[in-house]
Amino acid sequence: MSRILVTGGAGRLGRSVVAGLAEAGHEVISADRDAVPDGTFPAGVKQETADLLVPGEAFRLLERTAPDAVIHLAAIAVPFSAPEDVIFSTNTRLAFAVVSAATELGIGKIITASSPTVLGYGSPAGWLPESFPVDEATPPRPWNAYALSKLIAEQTVQMFAAAQGDRIRYAAFRPCYVISPEEWAGAPTQQGHTVRERLADPALSAPALFNYVDARDVADFLDVLLRNMDSIPNGETFFVGAEDALATEPLAALMPRFVPGSAGRAASLTGTSPAFSVAKAKRLLGWEPQRTWRTELAHADQARADETRAGETLVGAVAGPATAGPVSTGSATPGSQETK
Repeated sequence: MSRILVTGGAGRLGRSVVAGLAEAGHEVISADRDAVPDGTFPAGVKQETADLLVPGEAFRLLERTAPDAVIHLAAIAVPFSAPEDVIFSTNTRLAFAVVSAATELGIGKIITASSPTVLGYGSPAGWLPESFPVDEATPPRPWNAYALSKLIAEQTVQMFAAAQGDRIRYAAFRPCYVISPEEWAGAPTQQGHTVRERLADPALSAPALFNYVDARDVADFLDVLLRNMDSIPNGETFFVGAEDALATEPLAALMPRFVPGSAGRAASLTGTSPAFSVAKAKRLLGWEPQRTWRTELAHADQARADETRAGETLVGAVAGPATAGPVSTGSATPGSQETK
């Protein structure tokens, strides 16, 4: 069991990461500007409130809590959700503050969240990779402040890995479009649409190239990564995504409609194949995602049906069995009964 501090633990991804790591047997500390309500996390999870943009606060937090590992998730998580300079400044300052403080304190394992957007898809000037599916060897070409800030987060851990050698282990990961457990049941996703809406209208998922990942699979990935960091090259970056696309049609047919010039390169994306490969995580870590939109929507439908049946059973139990009333002496057909 490790003692793990998760920055941004109160966020959409953070809540599932904190819960998943705790359920895997780790001692977990969630750090964020605001705490979540009691009962949100499994028993034993500790919460710390801190503004990590305040100079020295990251060092004080890590010194006080003394974790064995740090997972840095805290960031402005949505492109264009704030002015570009604010996103860039906030995200790069947070990453450097946390990683540098953890390094100075000699914390043995340090992981930072990046983003698939570092590749540059969606650029107004156009974008095409050399091939599909894209992977960690695909050259990054960020075109906005959010994507650039995430690439710098990756380079931050690589810089420290180059300086520290194997004394401290570093890694970065690029989680695809995160879907948290409640969103399978109909809560809005990060962009404001439900999962079913994103499936019904391909234009909603196209900006992310139809990528996605269940937040619990990210938690599982991080557990596996922490357990294997000593045995893989230092400073590695991993894509973390589902093994299928968030689409009801093959991407070989969908991609050319939304990514001009991609028909030939996307031709291999047949069946349910996604545009993002997680082969590196499989090869180096033995990790595979366990959830797909098909399994999770089916589970949500089953849970809803079970809830409905339980409610009907409860109503029936409260109402009690129906009983026949007195026989009418009026004009009813002989032998019939009217229940009053």
